[in-house]
Amino acid sequence: MDAMLASQKNLIQSMGLNKVRVVRNPNYQSHGTKTYVYLLNRFGFEPTKPGPYRHVMRTHQHGLVPAAFKKALGGRARQDRVLVKQTGSGDSNQGEVTADDQQNDSMYLCPVEIGTPAQKFMLDFDTGSADLWMFSTEQSNPGKHNVFDPKKSKTFKKLSDRTWKISYGDGSSASGDCGTDIVAIGGLKIQNQTIELANKMSDQFAQGTGDGLLGLAFGKINTVTNNEGTSEPAATPVENMITQDDIPKNSELFTSAFYSDRDQGKESFYTFGYIDQDLVQGQDIHWAKIDKSQGFWQFPSASVSVNGQSTQQSGNLAIADTGTTLALMSDDVCKALYDQIPGATYDEQNQGYVFPLSTSVDDLPEFKVDIDGQEFLIQKEDLAFAPADDKNWYGGVQSRGDMSFDILGDVFLKSVYAIWDQGNTRFGVVPKIEKTQNLTPLLAVDRVARR
Repeated sequence: MDAMLASQKNLIQSMGLNKVRVVRNPNYQSHGTKTYVYLLNRFGFEPTKPGPYRHVMRTHQHGLVPAAFKKALGGRARQDRVLVKQTGSGDSNQGEVTADDQQNDSMYLCPVEIGTPAQKFMLDFDTGSADLWMFSTEQSNPGKHNVFDPKKSKTFKKLSDRTWKISYGDGSSASGDCGTDIVAIGGLKIQNQTIELANKMSDQFAQGTGDGLLGLAFGKINTVTNNEGTSEPAATPVENMITQDDIPKNSELFTSAFYSDRDQGKESFYTFGYIDQDLVQGQDIHWAKIDKSQGFWQFPSASVSVNGQSTQQSGNLAIADTGTTLALMSDDVCKALYDQIPGATYDEQNQGYVFPLSTSVDDLPEFKVDIDGQEFLIQKEDLAFAPADDKNWYGGVQSRGDMSFDILGDVFLKSVYAIWDQGNTRFGVVPKIEKTQNLTPLLAVDRVARR
């Protein structure tokens, strides 16, 4: 371990590597139900707990559309699975899920430079996806976003036979064409990186604050296709970083350290190519072997414990995902957790577990999650995600529905220093629990006061 850190120290100095500051999006407002609805779209799972949102099959007819009619006549019909909101009793009261129903904006944004000379962007770093896309001058109305202009970069090369598209179950989508250019992250320059330029975008994407997304999952789930519509996944920035000769084997990684609004004076950050020695401070790194067959950072998670009472989950898997703010776990685990919080209940209208705003830190249980053989504590204050109303918190751990694996998002990742060792296909974890925990973040107080 010491030799690894010493080697990385030399790399930092020789390449001028530095921390990538994570900036909290000033326009982001934590909202439990909207966040949960976004995850229903993102992962496509069916809820197993009652609430207004669920998936249904709907028939879409494609054919000739005379002006006098509001639907297509003839042609082909297909059935699509879509997310709907139940607004009353009966199927006739199923409304389409809109941008107002879900939290589409990113909580965190990071600076990235692309092209020569460098054009600067604030991107959402997401270990649950593998595309690198941004707003571009090819869009007719990109709004107030920073946009990439390929004509202003002398190192840009267009890929005329490649396109991309991201879409979710509510009909939101972004798409466009591709090229290659230099991408600089934290002092590290990645050559010939495929970048995806948006030329079409639905309102749900366009209304966000960030300038695009940088995927940090494995490239097999990248959405780039050729002109015939056949999948041609592009390598991610980290995969291209690994293939460059200037990165040694023990530096084929990136790390993340997230802090809550409650952690005064602490700045969240990523590093690329090295581990921050100040956060490790002689602690042992626990390594989990990654199964990347589905493109995610997936590992065994065979148990949880609540106040020392263990719940076994033989064969259970989890993925670590910076693109998810909540933690999604099985219904049995959720029940075991909230049974230990005084006044906690399941709220159908909010489609999630809630507990009283009057709850103190001492009232909250010690909740630990297994990461491939070792349990790690989730900081108590992060069990309170956001105000559900003027009386209750929306819980940070919610039901994963019919998914067969857990998703450990920021609610978990804020409690650890995470090392995403892609070169060695492993996930490293070091505990990072604040000594003093304050249950009420200023942003949450302000939000309740504005109601």
